[in-house]
Amino acid sequence: MIILDIETSGLSPVKNAILEIAALKFEDPNIFLQTYCRIDEDDEIDPVALKVNGQSEEEIRDFTRPSQKEALMKLFEWIKKQNDYCIVGQNIGEFDWNFIRTKAEKYGLNMEIHRRSIDLHSLAFLRHSQVYGKLPIKNGISFLNLREILNFVGIKDERRHVSGGEIIAEGKFHGALEDCRLEAEAFSRLLYGKSLFKEYFQFPVPDYLKK
Repeated sequence: MIILDIETSGLSPVKNAILEIAALKFEDPNIFLQTYCRIDEDDEIDPVALKVNGQSEEEIRDFTRPSQKEALMKLFEWIKKQNDYCIVGQNIGEFDWNFIRTKAEKYGLNMEIHRRSIDLHSLAFLRHSQVYGKLPIKNGISFLNLREILNFVGIKDERRHVSGGEIIAEGKFHGALEDCRLEAEAFSRLLYGKSLFKEYFQFPVPDYLKK
């Protein structure tokens, strides 16, 4: 399985740009891809997005960075080399893959990838419901964002937190590769009840997730 995450200049795949792409092979996390890219001239920038990922406007316009088209071509080639097309991520179809698909169409790229996706949120929603005997819904919607999912699997997320477009909790910036690792760790704990990375051993797996 391939864990995938991106950082963007906003929430719209039409108006905003991809700034960073990361992917790792779940069965062997030492095999991974990370690439930054620059925005197009017609891409818009949401200041809140940059406050979350910590990238400056100067950096995302830097012509020494690959273009988004070049970064996507690199991603597609990397995935094909893994011979593994099952994509995993948080809201993967709604956000990350939607961004990637929209940009691929913009640049006339043929993705040539047979995709089956697994949404981390859906798996966490199911396990949370099994543990607590009720649906994790607040004000009519699921409250399981990535921060809450990490908390559920026993990991303290000390990165910046955004709600309603505003920074409501300060911390270190988000990055696509770190998010990939966190999502892979959460996926391992939800699915197998065990940790994946040594760096997260300091956060014990909750008893209710252990097999």
